Amino acid sequence: MRGVVTKLLVFIGAFLVAVAALAALWAPGQVKKTPLDVDSVTRLTGDAQISNGTSLDSIKVRATSTTHADSELSTDDVVLFQNSTCLLKDPTGDAPDCVSADDPEKRLVSAGTDTFAVDRRTAEAVADFENLPAEAEPKEGLVNKFPFDVEQRTYRFWDGYVGQAVDAVFQDAEDIDGLETYRFLITVTDGDIEITDGVAGKYSTEKTMWVDPRTGSIIDQNESQTRTVADTGDTFLQLDYGFTDETVAANVAAAKDNGSRLALLTSTVPLVGGLVGLVALAVGILLARTSRRSEDGRTTSPGRGGAVATAR
Repeated sequence: MRGVVTKLLVFIGAFLVAVAALAALWAPGQVKKTPLDVDSVTRLTGDAQISNGTSLDSIKVRATSTTHADSELSTDDVVLFQNSTCLLKDPTGDAPDCVSADDPEKRLVSAGTDTFAVDRRTAEAVADFENLPAEAEPKEGLVNKFPFDVEQRTYRFWDGYVGQAVDAVFQDAEDIDGLETYRFLITVTDGDIEITDGVAGKYSTEKTMWVDPRTGSIIDQNESQTRTVADTGDTFLQLDYGFTDETVAANVAAAKDNGSRLALLTSTVPLVGGLVGLVALAVGILLARTSRRSEDGRTTSPGRGGAVATAR
């Protein structure tokens, strides 16, 4: 019976040590990847001043960004995203996520779609991905999230208005509903844009993003944006908006859940599995040695009637 227990302890210990080593060395590279089933809706609300041709109209606005991962056209290393955005006038606070261009209430301010590919580990844009459509705009830098294990440094983040990556500068660490986040600031001043067809403009923004350092997901975001007509300097749009409270709460809950699972696979399993495995292995080896010494002792000791007769 003792021999069975010893072998069982050695087997379990060796198995747990192997699992711990696998979790520590292999799991991070497999689980720290953008999933292929992303299907998210981000909602923002705020205030805007919109040109009516002669003056500015002050109005409440609502923006919606829908992001969907195309699992069929994605690969093990690259994920292909389709994104649609919609900005509406929302004077009564009950506007839908989007409306058509012929909306009778004329609530549509702007709408657009975009397709892009990013590296599943680094979150960096992959401009030459084979499954990108020919009309997709080439991108660089981060696009819709930060990498896993975010560092307290400056990153390059894509800005679709100026068509290039700009600096996202680390500011500080902040707590949002019990979740530690890193705050980043993007500043653009007088970037060249096209306001409407054939009308050149200038674009400035201050965008603050609060990022979950473990998963790289954007938890909260506020932006103050201005678009002006290049020739006259007249304001075309002044926009101040940010994530809704419901969006932030959902992002925090998702980040905590995903963070717990990552910690389990990359920290808890290697640590606990390794410690328990080493203890079981050590006890098994100790029992095996003790058992062997006992057997050696019985072999060398004289038994009853086993004395050797001496010649007289």
